[in-house]
Amino acid sequence: MPVIPNEHPTIWIKSTRSESLKGKTIVLAVTGSIAAVRSIELAREFIRRGADVHAIISKAARDIINPMALHYATGNEVITDITGKVEHVEFFGNMGRADLLLIAPATANTISKVASGIDDTPVTTFATTAIGAGKPVMIVPAMHEDMYNHPALLENIEKVKGWKIDLIGPRIEEGIAKIASNDDIVLEVERKIGDNSLCGKKILITSGATAEPVDPIRIMTNRASGRTGIVLALEAYRKGGDVTIVHRNKMETGNIKNMFAESAEQMTDAVLSELKKGYDLLISAAAISDYTLDTAGSKIKSGQDLTISFKPTRKLIKESRKAYPELKIVGFKAEAGIEKDELLKRARKTLDDTELDMIVANEVSEKGMGTEDNNIHIIHANKDETMSVSGSKSKIAIELIDAIVKIFPEDKH
Repeated sequence: MPVIPNEHPTIWIKSTRSESLKGKTIVLAVTGSIAAVRSIELAREFIRRGADVHAIISKAARDIINPMALHYATGNEVITDITGKVEHVEFFGNMGRADLLLIAPATANTISKVASGIDDTPVTTFATTAIGAGKPVMIVPAMHEDMYNHPALLENIEKVKGWKIDLIGPRIEEGIAKIASNDDIVLEVERKIGDNSLCGKKILITSGATAEPVDPIRIMTNRASGRTGIVLALEAYRKGGDVTIVHRNKMETGNIKNMFAESAEQMTDAVLSELKKGYDLLISAAAISDYTLDTAGSKIKSGQDLTISFKPTRKLIKESRKAYPELKIVGFKAEAGIEKDELLKRARKTLDDTELDMIVANEVSEKGMGTEDNNIHIIHANKDETMSVSGSKSKIAIELIDAIVKIFPEDKH
């Protein structure tokens, strides 16, 4: 990016990761927890996604980190006191320019003051103003577990939740209510103030490889890593969706529901059962086994000649379409060793035969299965043109979810 004279060097990293927070102004409020040391990198993660970040810091927090560190991290002067500029009104009055107040880390003391309407620090004054003006506020607790479990604090947490203030974390580990990971904080902020184009949509995603048991120890599987399904789940959640993912892996993000399924049979049964709860969209990104076999009851001895008989598995997409004709379904078509024209031809046939709303085609001889990046082609049921996307799987997820949003009628977004 071109360097602007007198621009703080920190701004050079702006939007280098994504533009999910482009045009947003975040006020990062830092209080006196040792987790305040995490605020430096957290601020920069928001900037990498396009946000303009301003920091305010309490006196207690200044004993842990120097305001100059936050100036470096954000590229903006740090607010240490409320002055004649009435900074709290500038950012969070009725005509304030900020989109979010994020208190991270938030001590027990700060949370209780916020709940009681006490504003005797710059952080709590900002909180009182933002809450009074109905502006978005998020709190990231960090303290010892015994402090977190104090009945008055738990009551105050429920109180601020009742004001539609979101809490992120904490993680209870080693007797400490630890601050949430930066990844989780950033994701929840993106969901709170970013593009909510999937808000209100229930989305079910299948991901990764299935595995067919040969005996109690051995399995038959494929090279799919599950990265595509995971980044799709994150992007759909980021855009406001209510997301469930069915796979053999485990996502650490607490607000995306995980369902475990190992075999093709288990995945098909899990999806059909889950769809009964009422979903708007199924993204079938899993590399589901086309064949299974009769499992041996005990371990097959090594060294003996072995003949295995395969039988076809059920087709998840066909059964889902038959059971839920109004459901939006996006499928994937992976091929190897064929030219692009033939790939698109086969994908289009699968799209038509299974009555999909969209299909994603890719040739996986070099990229796709087990790799960090991919080349894909997106084909819509009601459009002749094909959209091609190359790059990291995170980048592809952004483009693909944006395309999926468009298959829903605009008046239902």
